[in-house]
Amino acid sequence: MMADASQRPEDGPADLILALVARDGTAASRHARALIDPAAPLRDIADTIHALCVVHGTFPGMVDHATAYGVDSLAPAWLARAAGTMAAERALLVRLAAAAGPQPSTPGQASAAAAILQQRDTLALLARSDRLGCATGAAAAFVLDWVAIRGLLERCATRLDEEPSPSFAAARDEAIEMLRGLDLAPARVRALTFGAEQLLTQHRGLWQLLEARAAARNG
Repeated sequence: MMADASQRPEDGPADLILALVARDGTAASRHARALIDPAAPLRDIADTIHALCVVHGTFPGMVDHATAYGVDSLAPAWLARAAGTMAAERALLVRLAAAAGPQPSTPGQASAAAAILQQRDTLALLARSDRLGCATGAAAAFVLDWVAIRGLLERCATRLDEEPSPSFAAARDEAIEMLRGLDLAPARVRALTFGAEQLLTQHRGLWQLLEARAAARNG
């Protein structure tokens, strides 16, 4: 992992991953921000929900893979709790996908569908990494990036006249607390941040793909 120019020697795992999420996560995505606009086309919202459903809406999800595989022993109790939390989020995705209606027709549909499925497979492999700390870092970044995704989903639910979902704040706080409780050697910190970076790379690619699909439909 290349050192970030803003990284300080005293930064711990929580500081590092929170900084990565802020810099490279969903909140930094131009397309994700555009979808929050009340005037965002409903077809773009439907496309986003269906894509998220493919990547994160099926069981086992990424955190389930990390929990079941059991190689990463940095925070097994937190991983188990996070798996339960994300199960509820999968149910939310499925509910919103049903409310949004079918995925909108878009040029290049077959290649986009293949790319989205590949993302799901890549995240499953990441969660089953044999490198101690990698799966925990990926799962932590996933939960923390889900804060921004959840904010978008809540706006989508309002547009679709769906009931609001319980707050995600406790899950966010638990992830940060877990990271702050880790006391790791430098090699483990590198593995943790590598996992986080890889998760965020996949999310960034997904938002870029969805933005390109919106441009193809709306241009």
